[in-house]
Amino acid sequence: MDIVVLAGGLSSERDVSFKSGTMVAKALRNRGHRALVLDVFMGYKDAECDITDIFENSEANSVKVADIPTEAPDIEAIKASRPDQSPSFFGPNVIKICQKADVVFMALHGGEGESGKVQAAFDLFGIKYTGNDYVSSAIAMDKQMTKNVIEKAGVPVPYGVTLKKENRKKFKFDKYPCIVKPNCGGSSIGVTIVNTPDELDGALDAAFKWENEVVIEQFIKGREFSDGVIEGKALPIIEIAPKQGFYDYKNKYAAGSAVETCPAEISTKATTKMQKFAETAFKALGLTTYARIDFMMDEHENIYCLEANTLPGMTPTSLLPQEAAVVGMNFEDLCEHLIKVSLMKYA
Repeated sequence: MDIVVLAGGLSSERDVSFKSGTMVAKALRNRGHRALVLDVFMGYKDAECDITDIFENSEANSVKVADIPTEAPDIEAIKASRPDQSPSFFGPNVIKICQKADVVFMALHGGEGESGKVQAAFDLFGIKYTGNDYVSSAIAMDKQMTKNVIEKAGVPVPYGVTLKKENRKKFKFDKYPCIVKPNCGGSSIGVTIVNTPDELDGALDAAFKWENEVVIEQFIKGREFSDGVIEGKALPIIEIAPKQGFYDYKNKYAAGSAVETCPAEISTKATTKMQKFAETAFKALGLTTYARIDFMMDEHENIYCLEANTLPGMTPTSLLPQEAAVVGMNFEDLCEHLIKVSLMKYA
């Protein structure tokens, strides 16, 4: 197949997305596909260039990326560096190239790529893509809305509230410790654990840097887990234990900064319950293809669902691929399988 692996964009997870896209494309090429990594924002050359044979040398025509930096990207600098200076989210030739592909593998993370907007545009253009539809993607992107939906379905969540930037001066919160994070962010960018009221202002500053709406929620002291779900069926659970601090951007992408154990070493009862919660959340959010559901568990084995990731990280060492490997599905198998299950929505 001719496959566009769509990456980049303008989210705080831009660099992570490139890493996922590069690894996915390599895996798909190893399986005989012609996979092209395309930056959704920068596009391909200029609007006048010939893209007739772009898949003939897909690797050479792919965007080149370096390792994931330890700091989040400077989005304004990226906008300023676009040659055509267009404000359009889709760079030159992106839609045309995606229309030529048999399918677009969505390696975008966060921002417009995971919010349902790209998915909605592709539906209008008749472009087939991996992952969930635009409605469920939009719901899952909103952390507080996700919690509201899955709590009604019987999945426990931490207490939390949302705050818009314009209402900041009036805001008071009395449950400490708490955690502050952008409502639609990812990769723990802009996330701060707040132990006392004096620390709240700084945490709000960090979160509002990325979005105009943030979530302030009860901090659950305990162990962190994640569970991938494919076609409604939960994979083995993985535990993430940072060697220092919490599982923030640096700990997620710096080599050796966290210990990840799959299957997680927890009781059979806790395993069964968490997998059930993952499957219930997946269904309640209207997800149909694949996602990764994140959890915390306290010392009494009380489980709390934090969020759903509809386009989870996709390198061989990312959480979802590690879980798939435990059930005998290597990275190349997984990439092809995600395409297969995603194309079923067009059958």
